[in-house]
Amino acid sequence: MANLLDQMIEQISREKHIEPQIIVAAIEDAMVVAARKYYKTDEDLRAKFNAETGQVDVYSVRAVVDEVADPKKEMTLSDARKVDPHTAVGGELLIPKPTAVLGRIAAQTAKQVIMQKVREAERDTIFNEYNGRVGELVNCIVKRFEGPDVIVDMGRTEARLPKREQSRLEAYNLGDRLRVVIKAVDRAAKGPQVIVSRADPVLVQRLFEMEVPEIYDGTVQIRAAAREAGERTKIAVLSRDKDVDPVGACVGMKGMRVQSIIRELRGEKIDIIPFSEDIVAFAQKSLSPAKVTRVQIVDPENHHLEVIVEDTQLSLAIGKKGQNVRLASKLIGWNVDIKSEEEKRQEIEAQMAALTAPGTSLSELTGVGPKTIEKIEAHGVSSIEKLADMTPEELTAIPGIGEKMVEKIQLSVAAYFQSIEQQQAEGAHAGELPADLEEQPGEGTQLASEEAATEEAPAAEEQVEAVSEPDGSAIAQEAAPDHADRAESESSSEETTGAAHTGEEPKEKSTEE
Repeated sequence: MANLLDQMIEQISREKHIEPQIIVAAIEDAMVVAARKYYKTDEDLRAKFNAETGQVDVYSVRAVVDEVADPKKEMTLSDARKVDPHTAVGGELLIPKPTAVLGRIAAQTAKQVIMQKVREAERDTIFNEYNGRVGELVNCIVKRFEGPDVIVDMGRTEARLPKREQSRLEAYNLGDRLRVVIKAVDRAAKGPQVIVSRADPVLVQRLFEMEVPEIYDGTVQIRAAAREAGERTKIAVLSRDKDVDPVGACVGMKGMRVQSIIRELRGEKIDIIPFSEDIVAFAQKSLSPAKVTRVQIVDPENHHLEVIVEDTQLSLAIGKKGQNVRLASKLIGWNVDIKSEEEKRQEIEAQMAALTAPGTSLSELTGVGPKTIEKIEAHGVSSIEKLADMTPEELTAIPGIGEKMVEKIQLSVAAYFQSIEQQQAEGAHAGELPADLEEQPGEGTQLASEEAATEEAPAAEEQVEAVSEPDGSAIAQEAAPDHADRAESESSSEETTGAAHTGEEPKEKSTEE
């Protein structure tokens, strides 16, 4: 019996990669649970595995005391010495409990407890082993599917390949052999604890380490990597030996090295870029295959760059759905704004126009005396617009201007801008046609109506319709002299009405005449 139990413990230890002492402790705990369930007692029970007999003995533990407070857990010295004459106060007495009477239900309970303890020990062992191997490249076989996730067999344990860690170009079948990188190890997961990935940039780095000896021995280093799995990857490489070309070492003769990695990634595109400590030079290289004109650092604290490219290179620099600039931004770790030469030129022109725009003279202000204006101008403020941007604190800082004068200046500035708004509103209202002119057509309109009734009406209609065509301006101008002859004797207001009816502008008509 002893040999049989020892063999079972050894077999479980070998299969589950668990220490035998852990299995023995699990068996002892299981026997305590089974005994407590059978005897229905609150006594302190303890189990011990006897390696010689192969039995697991269960004992009731009693503390030896002078006065008993809890008979289930304590015993007087006199009663204890009846069982063991060598017992002393403060010691423990182990009283054996029969285990042969536990029965089938207790045995089933013990089995469940043992299996649970073994599973917990196995999960702890897996966590301790694989937690230190995060980022390692391993081989595995597709074992089964659980919804969108793929469960793979790593030999010692199973691992999960979640949907988010799968490449878009790949489809998996049972029995497929895959190279994956260990992403994380989750102790609290219900299923497989190990999470593996086919979409992580680390996978590309590990594949390069396998294919490129210079990377494996440290001569060439991969300093940064950015990836959108299934579409494109950018890696930045640096050589520690000036005689070794880092990009050429990764590409290999006739591209053999990088092509093997592309085949492993199912045709994913890979850009290999030389790394540079100079962020400007690095940004220019990272946006390849586009050619960058110049790079400007906008905000060094917040890592913000502005990249200028030629107009023909703008779409190439941005990439399909912004992929190229997005990967470049991840690679260098800076926010990148891309602009064409034309966009940058227009932006600079707008800024220059705003700087050189003349302001309104301070003499236009009403209610502010000449001496006060001289004080303000001496302070470097020469226009009403600049004066309006100043705070009361800035105004009081001007020598000779107090708080009452500041209030007076602010009221004058507000009155000035209010008058400007009123003038604009009145001008817009004056540009509207009077209601009676809209309801009653002028003589020019009546003249056009009379022409529509004559035999030449179809030709006139064609001419008017041609005005709405994009290239019909010349046709519209040919029709103008006839109307001009008919309208020579009319007043200037009638000429304007006739021109509006035929689709001509008054200025164009005078030019034609």
